[in-house]
Amino acid sequence: MTRSEEMLDLSIVMISLNEAHHLRAALEDICGWCRKVYLVDSLSSDSTIDIALEYGVEVVQRPFRNFGDQWNFALSHFEFDTNWIMKLDPDERLTGELKAEISRAISQANSGVAGFRFPRLLSFMGRPLPTAQSIERIWRTGKARFSDVRVNEHLIIDGHVETLQHYMHHLDSPNLHHWYAKQNKYFTAEAIMQFEGESLATTGRIFGTALERRMWLKKVFWKVPFRYFILHMYHLFGTGAWRAGREGRIWAKMRTEAYRSQEFKVFEMRKMGVALHPIAEGKGDPDRRVPYVGNNG
Repeated sequence: MTRSEEMLDLSIVMISLNEAHHLRAALEDICGWCRKVYLVDSLSSDSTIDIALEYGVEVVQRPFRNFGDQWNFALSHFEFDTNWIMKLDPDERLTGELKAEISRAISQANSGVAGFRFPRLLSFMGRPLPTAQSIERIWRTGKARFSDVRVNEHLIIDGHVETLQHYMHHLDSPNLHHWYAKQNKYFTAEAIMQFEGESLATTGRIFGTALERRMWLKKVFWKVPFRYFILHMYHLFGTGAWRAGREGRIWAKMRTEAYRSQEFKVFEMRKMGVALHPIAEGKGDPDRRVPYVGNNG
C-alpha cells in the first residue's frame, strides 16, 4: 500500500494572497494527514508559492474577482481524486482531536451524509476568544458550491450535514495593522455590494435556516435604532468575548466599529453616486519609459 493510499480519503482546498506568514504552519498541520492539498493563489508577492511548492501542494494562480468566484473556480478547476473535500484557510488550524474526529466521521459516514460542520474558535492579539462559530467545511466531492458573492461567501452543501464536536482554531491576523487592513478590504466589498444592490449569499428569512436568518438580520440591521450599541453588546457579551479580558473588549469594540465603517462607506458612495473601489497600493515593476535608479545610485 502506498503512502497516499494510507492517508485519509480527503482533499483540502485553499485560496491565498500573500499568506506566507500563515501558510507554512497550516501545511505542517495537514500534510501527511489528508491525501492532497490544492491552492488557488491570487498572484501573491511574498513567498506563498515557494512554501506551497515546498510542501508538494498543487498550485494554480488566477487573478482575484471575488471570494465566491475564486472558491468555485477551485472546485471546477482541480481534478479531485478523493470522495471528500475540505475548505481550509491559511490562518486556520485543526486540533489533533478534530482531525481524529474527522477521520472517524468520514470513514463511518453512510451514503445519506453529504457534509460536516464543526465549531471554530477565534484568536485575537494572540489570545483565544470564547467566540465559537459553527461552520460547514467538509463535503462529498461534487455535492457543494459556494455562494457567488464579493466577500463572506458561504458553502452550500447539497444534502444532509452532520455536526462534529471538536474545535478548529482561527488565528486571524498576525497583528493589528494586518487586521485593520483586512477588515477595511472586507467591509469596502460589503459596502459596494450594498450600494449596488447585489444579492446576498441566499434569500433572507426570519424563520429559515441558520444562514437564511443571518442574511435576514444582515438586511434589517441598517434600519435598527441603536444598532451599534446593540451590536457592541452582542460582540462583548453575546459571544462571551468579555471573558477574554482586555483583548476581548478590544475585539468587541473594533469589530463593531468595522461595521460602522461599512455604513459610512455606503453613505459616501451614495453621495458621490458611484461605487468607490480601493485605490491600487503596493510597488510595481520599474517602468522602462523612465530612468531607474537603484538603492546604490
